[in-house]
Amino acid sequence: MDESLRIGVLYDEWVETKEPEAEASADAPPKRKRRQDKPDREEIFDALAKKGHTPEYFCLDGRPKTLKALASAEVDLMFNLTESYAGDDTKDINIAAYLDLLGIPYTGSGPTGLHLAQDKAVAKRLFAFHGIKTPNFATVYRGRLQWADDVHFPVIVKPKREDGSIGIAFSAVVGSIKELMERIDALHADLNAPVLIEEYIEGRELYVAVLGNDPPTALPVIELNLDDLPEGTPRIAGTEVKWERGTAAYRKTKLRFPEDLSETLLAEIQETAVKACQALEIRDYARVDFRLTPKRRFHVLEVNPNPWLHSTAEFAMAAKQSGREHTDRKVEYS
Repeated sequence: MDESLRIGVLYDEWVETKEPEAEASADAPPKRKRRQDKPDREEIFDALAKKGHTPEYFCLDGRPKTLKALASAEVDLMFNLTESYAGDDTKDINIAAYLDLLGIPYTGSGPTGLHLAQDKAVAKRLFAFHGIKTPNFATVYRGRLQWADDVHFPVIVKPKREDGSIGIAFSAVVGSIKELMERIDALHADLNAPVLIEEYIEGRELYVAVLGNDPPTALPVIELNLDDLPEGTPRIAGTEVKWERGTAAYRKTKLRFPEDLSETLLAEIQETAVKACQALEIRDYARVDFRLTPKRRFHVLEVNPNPWLHSTAEFAMAAKQSGREHTDRKVEYS
């Protein structure tokens, strides 16, 4: 973009407050997560200003008046950094749909792409249709089991719709029926939501950032090195690895660019990442998560639309490795 634009930087912020028991509604959805400030919005704001645009913050904090303020926004474009609404991570779909209703152009995926990526079972069925290899799986909710393929132990048991490793701890990997039932019961109790049972792929954790639309470009492959996790723990990017600062699991996992994989294999993984995004109608930018077996066979785990854009995150690291900086990124929207 050469012209200066008025760009809104839209983010969500929500802090849980306890309601008096008498006032709490029995039908109210569970508040499952505390939202915290993320400085990625500040980096985006500064980058837009340096490019000569006029950025302005807009916050959705779960109150209707913030939705009304958004409806009155006088901007040329909204840089959509929201991940939830009122603490509910499934409501990012609604925010994108609301922007569509308002006729405000915005960055990132629309409601369709967000929905298809958020429902991991639907995404996996689409992967299979398009010939994209993904682990065998089944879904279960309150005793109702839906099979997709034969699933063999060990398996990883996780929420069907959550992101950010919510509900995925080291205990998510189980090797018996007893452990499986205990894990399903625990997730039902914590989240009251459907559960995904997925074959556990022993191997390496790879991430591929995908940028742009016409055509999409896969950025360099990044690996989350899980080799130094404490002995006896599964090699997964669970909550202990991603969020529990100060623990051995958090300290000993680092991002790196793999140097022992052939150019041919890396190109195949990047091509598959683009294909996975297109299968789910993802636009603008995303991160695709893979598992790579010791025999160099790779499986797509999931696609993360609108991933975290902080300078320390996987997406920004891959962009920098490809020669891009925050202020070099073109704002794409539709």
